[in-house]
Amino acid sequence: MTCTSRNLLASLSVLAFLAMPVSAQTVGPSGEAATPSSSVTLDEAQASELQGRGLKAALLWHDQSDFVNAVTAGASDEFARLGIEVVATTSAGFDSARQLADIETALALKPDIMLSLPLDPVSSAVAFEKASAAGVKLVFLSNLPSGYEHPSDYAAIVTDDLFQMGKQAADTLATAMEGTGEVGWIYHDAAYYVTNQRDNAFKTTIETDYPDMTIVAEAGISDPARAEEIANAMLLQNPDLGGIYVTWAGPAEGVLAALRANGNKTTRIVTLDLSEPIALDMVKGGNVVGIVADEAYELGRAMAAAGGRAVLGLETPPFVVAPAVSVTAENVNEGWNTSLHLDAPKSVLDALQ
Repeated sequence: MTCTSRNLLASLSVLAFLAMPVSAQTVGPSGEAATPSSSVTLDEAQASELQGRGLKAALLWHDQSDFVNAVTAGASDEFARLGIEVVATTSAGFDSARQLADIETALALKPDIMLSLPLDPVSSAVAFEKASAAGVKLVFLSNLPSGYEHPSDYAAIVTDDLFQMGKQAADTLATAMEGTGEVGWIYHDAAYYVTNQRDNAFKTTIETDYPDMTIVAEAGISDPARAEEIANAMLLQNPDLGGIYVTWAGPAEGVLAALRANGNKTTRIVTLDLSEPIALDMVKGGNVVGIVADEAYELGRAMAAAGGRAVLGLETPPFVVAPAVSVTAENVNEGWNTSLHLDAPKSVLDALQ
């Protein structure tokens, strides 16, 4: 999932971030064990139980993007299979107050299931409580309102396989660097379990699996606009960097700009979440060697399935993860299709010709 799409809320100090425990597998916001999204399903008999009941669903998203469109497509296709009508699809534009209004408006349509990414854990808790009290089955994308408990308050959280995203990024960079050299690590300087786990997984994998690679430079970032500045400082102090990990594609664009401004064609970049400018550099043989993304369409399918299961009284594990996808110049269109159920951007495909 794109990190700008997640309204990363609470910024804390680097010391708090580094003090977080490192796990070799993805865990939920309260330490929940991860369940693969492939196991969250409804068979044909269960689908038949839902069909013809006049059930309705509302999709209340935080923003509008290719990622959100893919999640919507996955959810809509699964709801169609289950005979559940989607009666509302909204975008809050990262505005918590607008999301609260979207919830109120959707409730007037009397949905049985509501899918959403809560923008603010505190204010969202009050707003979604109204939906829960009305008997609406809640399924959340990545975030969780404060104080909510499973299964009484929500059916499931669905998100990426966070550890695998970071690990695959490390493996991709290691392949490009032939398993040796100095690495820079630009992580998200905020207390947010999604980015924290992805970033730490990269670092742990390099330190554990690649003894001839060394992370010699570390920098936290909370404002993507500072990425170029941070990269320039890192390169000034460490001119021999063979590769840089960047926490997501937005700031990676700033790091790429810094490398270009310095005439640096040798330092490799690996990052997370799909981006046209990053992919274009990658297919042109530039600094970018890989992007790791999630299966956004599968996130939506699993969310819809969790909602359908809740209507039937079937419990879904509290924390569900969709697979990670490693995208390189060799499989860029296949990777885009796997993640978003879309072809790669035309500029990227044209550059492959």
